[in-house]
Amino acid sequence: MTPDDRALVDRFLDMMAAEAGASRHTLAAYRNDLDRAAEVVRPLGTASAEDMSKLGSEWAELSAATVARRAAALRRFFGFLVDEGLRADDPSAGLPRPRLERPLPRILDEEEIARMFEAAEDRATSGEGAALRNLALLELLYGSGLRASELVGLPRGAVREGQPFLMIRGKGSKERLVPISSRAQTAVKAWLELAPDGPWLFPSGKKHLSRVRLFQIVRQMAADAGIAPDRVSPHVLRHAFATHLLSGGADLRVLQSLLGHADIATTQIYTHVDSARLVELVNARHPLADRSR
Repeated sequence: MTPDDRALVDRFLDMMAAEAGASRHTLAAYRNDLDRAAEVVRPLGTASAEDMSKLGSEWAELSAATVARRAAALRRFFGFLVDEGLRADDPSAGLPRPRLERPLPRILDEEEIARMFEAAEDRATSGEGAALRNLALLELLYGSGLRASELVGLPRGAVREGQPFLMIRGKGSKERLVPISSRAQTAVKAWLELAPDGPWLFPSGKKHLSRVRLFQIVRQMAADAGIAPDRVSPHVLRHAFATHLLSGGADLRVLQSLLGHADIATTQIYTHVDSARLVELVNARHPLADRSR
């Protein structure tokens, strides 16, 4: 990357951090994608649409998802340059545009979730610390739809008696309120009576529980319930939270807020799960439903 390109990328990433609230990991991903493009197109900052089209052959061996991500990074970068008056035109039209079909999320049905809770509750009756912790983890994953990183990073005082919400700092350091059930409050309270002292709700050594360890715990809980472990992960439980809420009649915008999705298009993927209910809802609630033909 040329010195001029490096300066432009630094300015772009400064904007992303200050105005868009991009996380350290997001900034690193943007920098990497722009660096890779600059290896092919030099100088990047003054590249034309024709220069951008050359990336199609260079990216031919990459997955469709990787191509889409790199193209999105470049579009945002060039959009920034145009907005800042650093160039007059946007060459993004020359970028490759892969057709992506977003995969449907893996989910568990309500009966399988019930089996996981029954198994976790049975183990928790022993009073063993690990079993009480695991039940609290399960209650928060499925009951509040938290991301794995959000859950393991909860401070010790995050769950307060009588307070029905958690304040979560999610992707891009954006804050949101998520509900916490009385069941989850009870489970967390029982866990805290045995939990080691420290700043974290789910401590592990000198730090908090890792996402890898959480993944292992969730899979073991699935196995305890007679469910194939490879079907279950913390993210699958988050999907189940969203799917079952939507099936129960939750509004898509409310669901978007609870999940912390920046774009409702991300939330809309859950509408596949209960198309029959949606058809029934239209037939029953539409103003024309009661009119005879």
